[in-house]
Amino acid sequence: MNFVALPFWTWQLLVAMGINVIVQAIQIGAYAARLAGVRTGRIATSISLFNLFVTASRLATLLYTLMLGPLSDRAGNAVATLLKHHMTSQIDGVTHVFALQLRMIVVAGTVGTILGSLLLPMFTYMYMRGVRSFERTKSLPHSLIRLFDPRIIMDILRHVRLPKWSEIRAFSPRHIPRRLLIFNVLVTGIYAIGVVAAYYASVLDVSVARTALGISGIINGIGTIAFTFFVDPTSSIIVDEAVKGERPHDDVKAMVFYLALTAIVGWILSQVLLWPSAAVIADVARLVNHRH
Repeated sequence: MNFVALPFWTWQLLVAMGINVIVQAIQIGAYAARLAGVRTGRIATSISLFNLFVTASRLATLLYTLMLGPLSDRAGNAVATLLKHHMTSQIDGVTHVFALQLRMIVVAGTVGTILGSLLLPMFTYMYMRGVRSFERTKSLPHSLIRLFDPRIIMDILRHVRLPKWSEIRAFSPRHIPRRLLIFNVLVTGIYAIGVVAAYYASVLDVSVARTALGISGIINGIGTIAFTFFVDPTSSIIVDEAVKGERPHDDVKAMVFYLALTAIVGWILSQVLLWPSAAVIADVARLVNHRH
């Protein structure tokens, strides 16, 4: 008989998915700040906006992490109950349901990344307006508040359009460093499953659950360092060269497009990395606890 029935669709799962769609769309939209900087000639201001939105989106990731808590608690308690009653044959069923819930959250992040990529023209216009507003007001908070003005919202929404196929075909990767795109795939993949893999590991071995959850911070820290060392500097150099006239502005457009595309690839890759990453985290947690 089934001693434990783990529900799949819960309000926590739906909220986590919804938040992840919005957060990842905003994070991809932040790439448009580079292009807005080239078009306005205000590189420092655009980079400030870029850093603001990227930092805010990563902070907002904690909101869906909050929803992961009840999901993992429910699954972890179910596994603990099955172990207590020596019903180990049902543990795989519980962990399978929890793994599917985590994969749905990753799918939501992938959808958000695709949505943000499709809305890059709108984000570019929004950043250009933000840069000009900041120049007038000399206040970043005031400029951000103005974004909630209904007239400005309607003006931005009028610039919502899907990229034309002819525009996409015109983007050439020839002048974009391959290492930039490769590292963007890897960094995105790490961010995509850094937290969810740790929660998965906490259910795979409930005896080291707290240690496994603590490792998620280390993984995200590694991802942040990798982004700072390999992705951000290279993309900044391309923008600076475009502003100085050392390369065409189309290279920046191509860079933004391929950064968005490789981010989508990174999210898809994260589905493959989820279980191996969770298994490694569980092993590390056992090692730290001197358990075999």
